[in-house]
Amino acid sequence: PPLGGLSTEPNYYLLLLQCIIIWYIVFSFSGMYEPYRRRPFVNIAFNVIKSVSVCLLILAMVLFFAKMDTVSRLFVGIFILLNIFFLISSKWIAYFALTQIRKKGYNYRNILIVGCGRRAKDIAKSIAGQPESGYRILGCLETTPSDESAPQDHALTVIGNICEIQNILETHVVDELIISDPLWTIPDIDKYIYKAEKTGIPVYMMPEWGLSRIGFAPKVGKLRFEMIFGRPCLSLTTTPDTDPWIYMKNFIDYSVSALGLVLFAIPFLMIALAVKLSSRGPVFYKSKRIGRNGRKFILYKFRTMLDGADQMKNVLAGMNESDGPAFKIRKDPRIIPWVGNFLRKTSLDELPQLINVLKGEMSLVGPRPPLPEEILDYDAWQRRRLSMKPGITCIWQTCRDRNDICFTDWVKMDLEYIDNWSLRLDLAILIKTFGVVLKMNGR
Repeated sequence: PPLGGLSTEPNYYLLLLQCIIIWYIVFSFSGMYEPYRRRPFVNIAFNVIKSVSVCLLILAMVLFFAKMDTVSRLFVGIFILLNIFFLISSKWIAYFALTQIRKKGYNYRNILIVGCGRRAKDIAKSIAGQPESGYRILGCLETTPSDESAPQDHALTVIGNICEIQNILETHVVDELIISDPLWTIPDIDKYIYKAEKTGIPVYMMPEWGLSRIGFAPKVGKLRFEMIFGRPCLSLTTTPDTDPWIYMKNFIDYSVSALGLVLFAIPFLMIALAVKLSSRGPVFYKSKRIGRNGRKFILYKFRTMLDGADQMKNVLAGMNESDGPAFKIRKDPRIIPWVGNFLRKTSLDELPQLINVLKGEMSLVGPRPPLPEEILDYDAWQRRRLSMKPGITCIWQTCRDRNDICFTDWVKMDLEYIDNWSLRLDLAILIKTFGVVLKMNGR
């Protein structure tokens, strides 16, 4: 005593089994077990924190649905802190030890480059700038017949011609093969790739997309190599759709929205009754909104204005305080006295949007969905805020003076969210949103 009961009530052995299963699945999914050679330690440490946070979230949901109410929160908190600390520490020790070993010439991998041109030189330069990765350039292979009378200007050591690749692979220690020249410029390249494949050596091909030729460099998006309908393709994306953690975001959206609709059933009824008694008209306000990439959907809110408030917008156009397409009035005369003001200040009028989240039209966190007439006045760069699923809350809604922020800064905040999206950022926004709700700063 007092800690002796941890092993008996509740069953912490069962809790340990749950942790092992959850941690292993999440760690495998997040790349925690991948080699360190091509990753800086900062990325590894951040991945540990992100992965353990996701594990904790899933564990909390499992404990809730399993009704294991007697589990010590302090015990779980200590476990999480120790888990993160020892994982980062052990990985740093391994990373530091491997770095020192590789810098001294041990635990290295030999790379053979096919091609001796500019792209081969760029690869060699990148490898030389990262000695801690433990890679060595064995040499390069010419891809065209050698002319001994022609002047040779190779920055890399030429150890032969590609037609000799079979013999070179058998007589040299080659761990990885990188083809730097465009494949279409090398005759019978498929035969040489097959020879390397038969020996079990990994082959990396540097595709020629023509980007360097046209001088293209993405200003906002990220270039990725993907398979599209079985065909290799270079994609340019500005949203985190290809991030594997986006599936976890969707899972959280559906789970939390379903759970929220159950937990808030009684408050829903109380708010619905208050709206009905305070003003004529329907309980819910249904508004046409623009979702991801221009999709139209019906957004649900508790009605906080007089019935027919939309028809009064043209009359009140002169009172609009927004400098952009959005329509906002500090003391809107259409708001229902008392009930409407209370719902807006506490943001409780947004609760029905959990239905939109459950339908897949919205997310818990994301740019706020605009009205159809608002996007008609968008500039081209402002439309990018539609490239991600809209949300109930966003960075703008967590700002102290959100109602005084100009529309341009509002859009910039949304784009900042899209460009830097992560589960950690979503969690931070949700936590700040609860603080804003408690302060009743809504309007």
